[in-house]
Amino acid sequence: MLKQYIVDAFTDRPFSGNPAAVCVADRWPKEASMMLLAMENNLSETAFLVREEGSWRLRWFTPGTEVDLCGHATLASAFVILNLVEPGSDTVRFLTRSGVLTVRRKGGLYEMDFPTCEMKEIPVTDAMERAFGIRPVKALLGTDLVCVFETEEQVRTMTPDQGLLTALEGRIQNATARGRETDCVSRSFCPKLAIPEDPVCGSAHCQIAEYWSRELGKKTITAYQASKRGGYLRCEMRGGGRIAISGEAALVAVSEIAAAL
Repeated sequence: MLKQYIVDAFTDRPFSGNPAAVCVADRWPKEASMMLLAMENNLSETAFLVREEGSWRLRWFTPGTEVDLCGHATLASAFVILNLVEPGSDTVRFLTRSGVLTVRRKGGLYEMDFPTCEMKEIPVTDAMERAFGIRPVKALLGTDLVCVFETEEQVRTMTPDQGLLTALEGRIQNATARGRETDCVSRSFCPKLAIPEDPVCGSAHCQIAEYWSRELGKKTITAYQASKRGGYLRCEMRGGGRIAISGEAALVAVSEIAAAL
């Protein structure tokens, strides 16, 4: 049977942060079966791990599609490997669609080495204002759309129109603002991936943190994802197109998948 772990990422306690399912397998299930299990879990991400060439091959599935990069499910996968599968290790290498991703245990945090993404500033449009319900003061486009708003309260209280968000550019539509207690706050909306809102999105911060690093003139950015569950990220710009994103994680459940995959 396939063993599955539920881990909450970017938090130090269960039932907060961003939940991910992590499936550790001896061989790859059929792709259609992985997609069905991701739909069954109905979490923003289900990760699949298989040992390959001394490392772990990692794939991520939302309820709607396989994706190229996911932060919280990578953190959750590292938590499982470093605590439950190879508890004597402090480092794990993942082979992914986005290249080799290394995660290191650093104190109580798990530090992920991720690629950044080039962004360009684009015009703020009426369509953005209609979708978010508030007009951004700035918009940037990389893999995702990052819309900057005037205040933290605007980001926390907005109720975007999911249908109108799908018409905007970008894989994910992010809202961010300068934070009061952290350098920035953000929310990540993912209707194109069959996820209305991602509770804490690590991959989005490859872009959000890079923006605030330039804006604030700081190498290290503390970030809070202001979803209902909430979560904290520590982001350090490394140069050379890399960023270190760190967070905590908490184990919620361990189970076995009885259905044939």
